[in-house]
Amino acid sequence: MGQPAASPAIAALREQVARLEGGPTRNRGTLPFGVPAIDKVLPGGGLALGALHEVAGGRNGAIDGAAAALFAAGIAARAKGRVLWCVTRQDLFAPAIAQAGLLPGRVVYVEAGDEASVLACFEEGLRHGGLGAVIAELARLSMTASRRLQLAAETSGAVGIAIRRWRRQTEATDFGQPTAAVTRWRVTALPSRPLPVPGVGRARWQLELIRVRAGESADFEVEACDAKGRLALFSGLADRSPAARHGPVGAIG
Repeated sequence: MGQPAASPAIAALREQVARLEGGPTRNRGTLPFGVPAIDKVLPGGGLALGALHEVAGGRNGAIDGAAAALFAAGIAARAKGRVLWCVTRQDLFAPAIAQAGLLPGRVVYVEAGDEASVLACFEEGLRHGGLGAVIAELARLSMTASRRLQLAAETSGAVGIAIRRWRRQTEATDFGQPTAAVTRWRVTALPSRPLPVPGVGRARWQLELIRVRAGESADFEVEACDAKGRLALFSGLADRSPAARHGPVGAIG
């Protein structure tokens, strides 16, 4: 005599336990960057939807912090739907965010008084179900908090982006601690592309994928997000082989 089928409640509980243990989750698709060299190192050919991702500046200065924010803005610009952006201080430059493709009419900014409030807004935004992306600026992100955020993103299908920003050097070490984020990125500003005439060319970044679940890390030299949130491989590297662009880098768990 066969065993009775599990109730929907039991099935849902098993799925939740599997997610907490790092098991397979429901595939909601991906958001490709449109750059083959980047998309091919990401499982599914793009940034996972319904997932938490981390971004940080390559150094501690404001320039790299701004590059990380623009990278996140470019991702959100290509996602469908409204965007919630949670901060603890008013230092975002909206015109620059718009130049990365994320227009003011799509963004709801929330200024919270402290990181605990930012985390609460981040999680509520991810659970809402009516947003395409939720971005929050955080100095610290524990494994417990990141698991809650990951589960919330899986529930709604929104892209969650934690921009790791810190005011003190002691907080920077927290970025190396394990979290439940599906990918972890580091963005460092490089000299802009030279022009044949006097002026400032398109910004360039050193983009490092330092952790990706079920994949390997890699790094790229890219031209910063354009007015539609799209990256481009730096033209000086575009004709080189993938191995020459970014040599093998060990995965970081």
